[in-house]
Amino acid sequence: MTIVSRTRRAAAFSIRFLGGAGTVTGSKFLVETGGVRVLVDCGLYQGLKQLRLRNWARLPLEPSSLDAILLTHAHIDHSGQLPLFVKQGFRGHIYATAPTADLCGILLPDSGRIQEEDADFANRAGFSKHKPALPLYTEEEARRVLPMLVEAAPGEPIRIGAVTASFRRAGHILGAASIEIEAARRRVLFSGDLGRSIDPICPPPEPPEQVDALVMESTYGDRVHPAVDVAESLAQVLDRAVAESGVVLIPAFAVGRAQAMLYWLDRIFESGRVARLPVFVDSPMATSVTELYRRHGQWHRLSRADCDRIFGRVRFTRSVDESKRLAAVQGPAVLISASGMLTGGRVLHHFKRLAPEPANTILLAGFQAPGTRGGALAAGAKELKMHGGYVPVRAKVEHIDALSAHADQSELLSWLRSGAAMPGRVVLVHGEAVAADTLRRRIEEDLRLPVSVAESGGRVTVGSRR
Repeated sequence: MTIVSRTRRAAAFSIRFLGGAGTVTGSKFLVETGGVRVLVDCGLYQGLKQLRLRNWARLPLEPSSLDAILLTHAHIDHSGQLPLFVKQGFRGHIYATAPTADLCGILLPDSGRIQEEDADFANRAGFSKHKPALPLYTEEEARRVLPMLVEAAPGEPIRIGAVTASFRRAGHILGAASIEIEAARRRVLFSGDLGRSIDPICPPPEPPEQVDALVMESTYGDRVHPAVDVAESLAQVLDRAVAESGVVLIPAFAVGRAQAMLYWLDRIFESGRVARLPVFVDSPMATSVTELYRRHGQWHRLSRADCDRIFGRVRFTRSVDESKRLAAVQGPAVLISASGMLTGGRVLHHFKRLAPEPANTILLAGFQAPGTRGGALAAGAKELKMHGGYVPVRAKVEHIDALSAHADQSELLSWLRSGAAMPGRVVLVHGEAVAADTLRRRIEEDLRLPVSVAESGGRVTVGSRR
């Protein structure tokens, strides 16, 4: 048991929603009870400009006033403000599962590097209002977070003064967890992002135990993922590549999506449905993340032999020179590169080379947000703007929209039902307005539970169990 030695007088159990309310990004939930202040998640705002600007606003609390931070998982919209909190005075422990801590060691420095590159570009281009433009935080400042991470083993209680916290597996990505907080005979569960029950790599999220309140994500609260045979859909794309000697370019997120694509490719090749093709992964981050699957085998469904087979026959590239040499790759072949919605990264260079050729295929894997290049391509765009010009799209564009790592509406409801007892109340977070309200209505109608949608800056007080 990990103990932070601090004892204070018991007080009311309240939760303030400082991010991740009314949107799917910037998750931050402040728990105050027994004189203890604990932050669940510390996410950066991503996506639309009006959301990203919130990252520059004054922090909604003094970081030094926090006793601890608890991370549900490593995605930047849940962890990306940690460097800023440390920069402005937080000095406590940051509790996370072992895979989440390792992923933060990859993702946070990368986020700092991107902040520095964006500031440098703004200064060179002269479009910033600030002279000079400064990064939100640097790569070095991000690295200062890493020694503060403390491993939280699933099911092992962590004492923080009057508070006890425990982590349980949530699926979604490697190391993701739901977090239960108990104090003064009250219990609250923060679901974090919940994975799918049918995910081939991550096990399903553990059922919730009885709690006074459940703070639950609602990302896909208004939709059900399409029933698609992923293997067959992908095999048909590969058939065309073989027939036309084309390259299949797959933009994929480095955490989770790239590894899922490698799993499905291996499954097709092993079945004999398509002869094994050369597969390249051009992403230093995806390369580092993939190595963690061997280190944290207890967090996913794959055996060591599976990992060796699935990842061992792939050519991973790290250096810029290795990436440039991939311009010589001829089809049939598969090339996976980040980012997943064509918003930036090495994939843009490959897209510029491959998209104008009709024999090639651009395979979009998973949801493509409106406003991104991936979203425009999914909507039928015949050219995309990048690097100061327009790239014609003559390659065939395919879209497999059934590869989400998030539970959909039916899976969220099933997870709620799977617990031994229903929660006293439900508060919905991490969802756009329509998704959250649609799920609220379904929970009220189907499960007869008191449920509300969190408001940004709002607060709820949790009553004691009778």
